[in-house]
Parts: sequence; C-alpha cells; structure tokens
Amino acid sequence: MLTIRRDLVDAMVAHARRDHPDEACGVIAGPDGSDRPERFIPMLNAARSPTFYEFDSADLLRLYREMDANDEVPVVIYHSHTATEAYPSRTDAKIAAEPFAHYVLVSTRDPHQHELRSFRIVDGAITEEPVEVVESYRFAHTGPDDVPEA
Repeated sequence: MLTIRRDLVDAMVAHARRDHPDEACGVIAGPDGSDRPERFIPMLNAARSPTFYEFDSADLLRLYREMDANDEVPVVIYHSHTATEAYPSRTDAKIAAEPFAHYVLVSTRDPHQHELRSFRIVDGAITEEPVEVVESYRFAHTGPDDVPEA
C-alpha cells in the first residue's frame, strides 16, 4: 500500500495538468528504507509527448547523485496519461527499473477530475496497490486510539 500526503498528491496532479497535453513525469524521494514519500521533484519529459514519457538522462543522473548524497531513494515514480486510464502501458512496464518504487499514474483525460492509481512493477509484472491519502504521516499508521489527547 502507498501512504502519501495530500499535498504531494495535489502537486502531482497540478504538474500533470500543467504539462497536459504532454505526459508529465517526476519522482518523490524519501529516506532510504522508509517507504515514505517526502520530497517532490517534478522532472521534464524529454520526449515532450502526449503518449510517452522519458526522463532526460543528465537530469536523472543529477537526481540520483543528489538522492544518494541525501540518503534518499525514489519512493514514488509518477507520470501522467493524457487520453487513457491511469494504468501502466506495456512501455511503462518495460522501462520500470526500480523494483521497490511505487509507480503512480495520474490520468488527465477528464478535464474536470483526475484518476490516480499506484502500482508495483517488478520484472514487467504489474500489481495494483491501494493508495491511502493522509494529511500528515505523524499518525497515518497508528489509528485514532494513538492520537495524544490535547
């Protein structure tokens, strides 16, 4: 399951809307070993295409060096689909190279509402997972009984 803050979801959707009709893409980095997306990093779609996304290789190299220096990993790798549902294409599955990342797709085919779904993609196998959108990570996994009294 992907647990993600609402502000990060809003940022992905805004990026997808901004780049429409081309696909948008980016990464949300988080602390190594945490599975917690924290730092939103919109990227340029080097393909500049409404049907395909591609990270610029120089930008990607800089990003991975920066994440390595910060002890971060790509927790979420996201992109948009502009005319189809939020489901990975064969090409998306083929290029997925991070087996521990959550692959989030945002569909902007409807101008009034978006569709957001998350997947794990390992060796081309696509598995959809639930998405829990939270306001804060502070009590996201503990339940209401663990919230301190005021």
